[in-house]
Amino acid sequence: MNFITTNEFDNFIFSEVHISDVRYSGDVFTIVLDDVKILPENSKNRDIRTMRTNGLVLKLNNAKILSLIEEGYKIYDADGNLMKTEDDIAIEEADYTEVMNNFLDGYAFVIEKSSDSEFVFVIDGANERTYNLVVYAESDSEEWDRFMNPEE
Repeated sequence: MNFITTNEFDNFIFSEVHISDVRYSGDVFTIVLDDVKILPENSKNRDIRTMRTNGLVLKLNNAKILSLIEEGYKIYDADGNLMKTEDDIAIEEADYTEVMNNFLDGYAFVIEKSSDSEFVFVIDGANERTYNLVVYAESDSEEWDRFMNPEE
């Protein structure tokens, strides 16, 4: 990768980004994202404006998944009558890999830090379900190959 930053998570905008890949092994959580905005404050951004990139690899180091929830939903008929309700489902650790495969080709509405060491992901999976993922990590790193204009 041409550009690498460490602990500069706040110098990116990770909203409405496409998910190309996701892995969780050992103590590293890795997710590959497209359409990430790179803020002018980023140490590698030599431009004075927000840029973007595809194929950004976000690595959370010394990571542990704290929770993975498949969010519930309600279905109404055309007259507004409730037809079906599904509750939230807490995903067990043994099923993380299988469920995270639903993230591929999905979109993350939001990826943000809720504290110094907790990262929150709200993901619209390719299976038309929404997931809420909370990951603890001691550090983050971001790697990407090139800067692109926001309009590209």
